[in-house]
Amino acid sequence: MADAVAKKIAEHTVELSTLPEITMRIVQVVQDPRSTAHDLHKIVANDPALSSRILRVVNSAFYGLPGQIGSIDRAIMLLGLNAVKNIAIAASLSKMFKTATQCDDLNGKDLWTHSVAVGAANKLLTTAMGLSLPDEAFLTGLIHDIGLVAVMQTGGDNLIEIVQRVKSGIPFCQAEEAVLDTNHQEIGKALATRWKFPRSFQYVTGYHHQPTDLAPENRLLAVVTHVSDILCSNKELGQTLTVNDIDITPEMLQEMNLTEQSLTEVSDNIEQELDVVRALIE
Repeated sequence: MADAVAKKIAEHTVELSTLPEITMRIVQVVQDPRSTAHDLHKIVANDPALSSRILRVVNSAFYGLPGQIGSIDRAIMLLGLNAVKNIAIAASLSKMFKTATQCDDLNGKDLWTHSVAVGAANKLLTTAMGLSLPDEAFLTGLIHDIGLVAVMQTGGDNLIEIVQRVKSGIPFCQAEEAVLDTNHQEIGKALATRWKFPRSFQYVTGYHHQPTDLAPENRLLAVVTHVSDILCSNKELGQTLTVNDIDITPEMLQEMNLTEQSLTEVSDNIEQELDVVRALIE
C-alpha cells in the first residue's frame, strides 16, 4: 500500500517526476564505463548555464590551479566525470528544493542546507573509513531526503498537518503515514528508481532512518547517511524535524568500523566541509 502510494506521488509531482533531460543524459554517460570526457563535453556544451557553473568550479580557489581554465573540455578533464555529474545533479536538485512548498517549520532552504550538510558528512565519514567513495557518498547524502521535497509539493495542508503531529511527539515517518499513507523514504526510493539512479541510491533514499532493515551487503551507505543525518541534526544544520535519533549507537559505529574519537573528528569538521561543498555546487 505505502509503496503504491509512494509511486503515485513520485509520478504525479510535476516538478520532480523527471530530472532535466541533460542531467539524466549526464548520469547515463558517467555510469557507462566506456564513456570519455569528450562524450560528456558533447552534452554539457549544449547547456550554457551548466558550462558556466563547471568553469566557475574548476577556477575556484578549491582547486588552486595556475591560470584560468576557459575550455569546457579541459575543465571536464581536470574535474573528472563524477565531479561534473555531481555539479549537474546538484544544480537540478537545488531548483527543486527552492520551489518546494513552505511552512513555518519546514522549508526548502533549510532542507537544502541539511541535505548538503549530510552529503558533506558522508564524504568525511567514508574517508575516515578508508573508502574511496567520496562522490557516491556525497550524492547519496545530497538526495537522501528527496522524497520529502515531493511531500512538500503534495500540498500545504498536508505538510502543516504532518508538522503538527511531529511537534506533538510523533516520529516524522509515522506522521507522514497517518496523513499520506506513505512516507518520504518510500517516495524517495520511488523517485531514485524512476530516475534510474544506482541501486545504492535507492537503498539510501528508502532506508536512511532504519538502515539495518537492509541486508548487510546493501546497507553501508544507508548506515553512513543515517549517522550523518544524526550528526547534522544535532548540529542544527538546516531542518531537524525528520531525525528521531540523537544518539549514534555502538552498533552503528561497529558497522562503519569507526571509533568514538574518529566520529568526533568527523563531527568537528562538518561545518568546514559544508562551506567547501557549498562553494562548489551553489
